[in-house]
Amino acid sequence: QSPFGKKGGKDGSCMEYVIGIDLGTSGTKTVLFDREGRGITSALVEYPLYQERNGWAEQDPQDWWDAACQTLRQVTAESGVAPEDIKGVGISGQMHGLVMLDKEGKVLRRSIIWCDQRTAAQCEEITQLVGKERLIQITANPALTGFTASKILWVRENQPELYARCAHILLPKDYVRYRLTGEFATEVSDASGMQLLDVPHRQWSQEVLEKLGIDPALLGKVYESPEVTGEITKEAAALTGLKAGTPVVGGAGDNAAAAVGTGVVRNGRAFTTIGTSGVVFAHTDQLSIDPQGRVHTFCCAVPGAWHVMGVTQGAGLSLKWFRDNFCASEKETAASMGVDPYHLMDKEAEQSPIGCNRLLYLPYLMGERTPHLDPDCRGAFFGLSAMHTRRDLLRAVMEGVTYSLRDCVEILRGMGVEFGEMLACGGGGSSPLWRQMLADTFQCPVKTVKSKEGPALGAAILAGVGAGLYPSVQQACDAMIQTNPPQGPIPGNVPQYEAYYQLYRSLYPAMKGSFQNLAKLG
Repeated sequence: QSPFGKKGGKDGSCMEYVIGIDLGTSGTKTVLFDREGRGITSALVEYPLYQERNGWAEQDPQDWWDAACQTLRQVTAESGVAPEDIKGVGISGQMHGLVMLDKEGKVLRRSIIWCDQRTAAQCEEITQLVGKERLIQITANPALTGFTASKILWVRENQPELYARCAHILLPKDYVRYRLTGEFATEVSDASGMQLLDVPHRQWSQEVLEKLGIDPALLGKVYESPEVTGEITKEAAALTGLKAGTPVVGGAGDNAAAAVGTGVVRNGRAFTTIGTSGVVFAHTDQLSIDPQGRVHTFCCAVPGAWHVMGVTQGAGLSLKWFRDNFCASEKETAASMGVDPYHLMDKEAEQSPIGCNRLLYLPYLMGERTPHLDPDCRGAFFGLSAMHTRRDLLRAVMEGVTYSLRDCVEILRGMGVEFGEMLACGGGGSSPLWRQMLADTFQCPVKTVKSKEGPALGAAILAGVGAGLYPSVQQACDAMIQTNPPQGPIPGNVPQYEAYYQLYRSLYPAMKGSFQNLAKLG
């Protein structure tokens, strides 16, 4: 509930609010913020994922639109805020999804989303047509199954009659933008994940489009993230509770929006997310591309700047796997105490020393992206002895994930991307023990943001800039983001972690051939 009811400020003056819509894979969350970044009301609506075949993943764009309308109606009604006091709307969204519309703007097929893996053959085709090195020079990334370009080719080759009717290609959040404003538009951060954008020049690549035979007229206009891309139509106003004419800004892809929502908008700033996968994400004012394609370089939500991102596949997933298979008693105890099992697991891991009594864990449960780009590598405990207990294994999992994230950090540093502090996000980032491991292993202070809204706050901050409440993304972040005190490295811990990290680094090269042999076995 707004502290001031419907009338605005205590003196009756008009309050100013912004909305962030975060279109995720499991659901859409919409949050109304005041101009200091405080969340006033929020709403979440979930929707299904369709997996008709192994490796396929699709969603219905109508579900996204219904969820956006429902959550917008809920936050506008519950907040008691007058629609004219909502100054702007920003959208954050899952990246890479393919939305195809006909010339009437009707959806032609379900969206093939980011985690779909059907396009390996099309990725090879893209690499051949554009050239491996040239593709990385232009799009800053190798051809990847998750990206949109390979999905477009898949539909063209497998559903040609449907492709022939396609008049517009949009990303997931940009479909919701279209329904809100009637505009076919995107912005640089999300467009960077399509493999059709010239990332250094922040515009569609005519060369890539020509070589792939994709008509540029299918694509929307590209904006910078805080730019106004359109206004709420009368039809959308009736469905959402927003005022017609309210500006809608470019917004950002989910990771770029999370960067804004954590204040990673200047050189020297970075964040680490420990969710199912792990991400190390750094802001850079200077374009930097890894010629080997081990990390992603995208345009970021700050005009004229980029971000570099390393991804490890099995971060929080490793701890969840361990919990589900080996921590039944912790789950039982936690349920009776009314606490999170991870809290008890943290307490147990703390009782094992750094190095876990000479035990290391490789977190390659799902293969690995950064730095190895190897789908065949697998998880391993190294150094198991009869003296080891469950708490040693538990701590080894947390340390192994930390070392895999340090691998990402080392590649970024090798590219000249430096940072003096690290923000921690995601479920793992809420663990003080894990944050201390990061601080000691990265050798820099680690802190958290008070707001847990991440991408929704980032989208709302961009809306505040577009609506003229703040002159720049950086100044908006200064006004709307509050952080908790940092955890610095503990000097005595640093050399201990460093010794184990160097041993960890030697294990993958020694086992690479064995991983390949293992993959060939029945």
